[in-house]
Amino acid sequence: MDLAVPEVNFTARWARGGLGGFIDDEAFDDYLRAYRAGMAQLPDCEMVDLPTTFGTVRAYRFAGPGDGPPVVLLPGRNAATPMYRTNLTSLRARRTIYGIDLLGEAGLSVQHKEIRTAADQARWLDDALAGLELPRAHLLGVSIGGWTATNCAVHHPDRIASLTLLDPVFTFARIPVKTMLASVLMYAPGVPETLRRRVLSWIAGGADIEADAESELISAGSGDFALRTPMPTLFTDAQLRSLPVPVLALIAGRSVMLDPDRASARARQLLPHGQVETWAQASHAINGEYPDEIAERAGRFWDEVDASS
Repeated sequence: MDLAVPEVNFTARWARGGLGGFIDDEAFDDYLRAYRAGMAQLPDCEMVDLPTTFGTVRAYRFAGPGDGPPVVLLPGRNAATPMYRTNLTSLRARRTIYGIDLLGEAGLSVQHKEIRTAADQARWLDDALAGLELPRAHLLGVSIGGWTATNCAVHHPDRIASLTLLDPVFTFARIPVKTMLASVLMYAPGVPETLRRRVLSWIAGGADIEADAESELISAGSGDFALRTPMPTLFTDAQLRSLPVPVLALIAGRSVMLDPDRASARARQLLPHGQVETWAQASHAINGEYPDEIAERAGRFWDEVDASS
């Protein structure tokens, strides 16, 4: 596939307000190398740029069986579509899959208007689903992608058939203070690359983050891109109780991004249509650790949802 490169934004690392962007030309070139390397390892796909209220959203379509609504993948912070490399083969065997680069994050989606609120975050994703001409879709998100999917369901649920949430942050439990402090090292200028990679490895349960294209992409995004989206806020009890769509929440038992016991308990208590599981041996990198198991579990969930609708 010929990877079209959009005209991206550039911004100073610590500038206030405005649009998310790469910190300079050299940073974008570095990120683009990692992005191209990641995309080269994905199955064949079709590419489209979708106009939304807040910018242009880059999406990829991976054709699969035609039965049932497709699945839209939402990546974690600074990760973009290539982070789902290990998942696409088993997921695509069950459904047509769309990958979306989050707007306002590192990737090839380009923000054109300031995103100020959670409602704004939901609006651009709903616009993107409309642009894909998807009357209904199952959303699957890991980490901040899980929050993004849930947030869209809170504000614009009509196009959403279900949510599959993989260790979602800011959704059922807050990020621990220790993790928040460690995450600062991911974005601070002048931090040695070796230290940034140590933080990534810790988040991923001690995995060797030198070993794959996904880790290279996340590391590049952390160092090369300046975020300008608002900090996500924890969903209220009322918001979770009011979710009108079925939810499959897979919580990582070794996650450092949330308290697994607290997150699981709150999800079980509040989700009206929820299936909540704690995968004891999984880290926050659950999607890469258990790709086939996730596809099998999520596939059964999607089939159940479709059969009941």
